[in-house]
Amino acid sequence: MDEPRTWRELLGTIISDTHERQRLAEELGVTPTTLGRWVSGTSDPRPQNLRLLLKALPQYREQLQELIQAEFEDFVTAPSDDSSLEIPAAFYARIFRARATTTEAMRYWSLSNLILQQALGQLDPDHMGMAVRVVRCMPPKEGKIRSLREWLGLGTPPWGGELEHKAMFLSAESLSGYVVSSCRPNAIQNIDEEHSLIPAHRDPYERSASAHPILYAGRVAGCFLVSSTQPYYFLSQARLTLIQQYADLLALAFDPQEFYDPKDIELRVMPDQSIQRQYFMQFRRRVSEVMMEATRSGHSLNNLQAEQLVWQELEDKLLELSLRLN
Repeated sequence: MDEPRTWRELLGTIISDTHERQRLAEELGVTPTTLGRWVSGTSDPRPQNLRLLLKALPQYREQLQELIQAEFEDFVTAPSDDSSLEIPAAFYARIFRARATTTEAMRYWSLSNLILQQALGQLDPDHMGMAVRVVRCMPPKEGKIRSLREWLGLGTPPWGGELEHKAMFLSAESLSGYVVSSCRPNAIQNIDEEHSLIPAHRDPYERSASAHPILYAGRVAGCFLVSSTQPYYFLSQARLTLIQQYADLLALAFDPQEFYDPKDIELRVMPDQSIQRQYFMQFRRRVSEVMMEATRSGHSLNNLQAEQLVWQELEDKLLELSLRLN
């Protein structure tokens, strides 16, 4: 058998085995058709996909790497050194300035959005596919925190830009719930292989995830949740440290009273996302109804206050439904 002249020829030989073709597609997070396009030369993989290809084929690594570099002279086998990852000093200054000048009503939204944009750009510079979310404790009822909710989120494809409209309740069975309850960070390196702490509300694109608590004076307000389409994306300690630094920055967006004593965290089980979506369909209409009801009774509610009341109504309904289903 002749030696392959290009990495595409070598890959074509490898994926002539349909089982290997499917395995590689799953490992790289692409379709088998995409692998075929790489082989035919009708499309080029991104550098991170080439790196994953080397990792998925250790028996061909040296030969494959040499052939790849023959076509792509600038290709390097590893991305930039994670040890250099740190939040720029200029960004810290920008956040401190924004906190000093933004009105109290807008502080959370303004600071959180700035931080999420910076974090997403720094954690996923090659647009491999990532979602970053702020998960907050729902205000307590009878003194206890019963659930968490995704309040803000941004993503790169396959996720959309803003993820707020896809926000869900999370609770005891989620990675976020585990992290908030324990006040300790945690990561799942490959959701398809790990079963002990797999979030029940897993995003369909998520292959690995890391969550870090948002803390102030030993109290917790929620967590910073980062999801990636790439397995093992959170093995680097430098990357985990960077995520924790962003979680610490997010604490500046919260009021002191929005942090809760860990002993008051008693998360319960929430229904699946598919069930939750059915209840969220009428969210905006219900907000309008609550505001009109308040006006008729001689009270005044702004949109944020009405939304909070509706979220609390939904929390009650979903927790009650979860008890019936279980």
